[in-house]
Amino acid sequence: MAYLDLFWTFFKLGLFTFGGGYAMIGQLKDIVVEKKKWITEEELLEICAIAESTPGPVAINLSTCIGYRNKKLLGSIVSTIAVVLPSFIIIFIISLFLAAFMQNIYVQYAFIGINACVAFLIIKAGVEMFINLRKSWWQILLTLVVITLMILFELYNIDFSSIYLILIGAFLGVVIISIQKGKEEKEKEDVK
Repeated sequence: MAYLDLFWTFFKLGLFTFGGGYAMIGQLKDIVVEKKKWITEEELLEICAIAESTPGPVAINLSTCIGYRNKKLLGSIVSTIAVVLPSFIIIFIISLFLAAFMQNIYVQYAFIGINACVAFLIIKAGVEMFINLRKSWWQILLTLVVITLMILFELYNIDFSSIYLILIGAFLGVVIISIQKGKEEKEKEDVK
């Protein structure tokens, strides 16, 4: 029964989430953290970091990690299949009628509305994650710098991969935390 619940939960998420894994984070929080209590909010943040840093689509990585936390290997398989299955079915059906489907003016209007909703869901998830993170001055500064760079790159149409931003952030995190830990250890030694 637990596997059926896991399957059905991720099937619905896969069916009703437009925009991929980032748009799914808000719904995941509502369902797996608050309603089902499968994981804590802190664990969700950790899983989001893992899902982002591993290869593959974020939505699949999120479902796989949560399934594994809930029911180990079989849980990860069940949740991964469940989150992928709705997209597979929908794309298969659409592919049969693709030309006519994309020419339909109402479908085009629907995609415009879906894009606006997805943008909101991604921004909402990002803001919620930032609010729930433990913050220090350098994390806030780094976040502001990255947001500023992303806006400038977009405004000036500069081709700069987000992978480089992630790597730069990881490097700065290692350097700054190492410096902070070194200072803390030095202060402990000075106290002794």
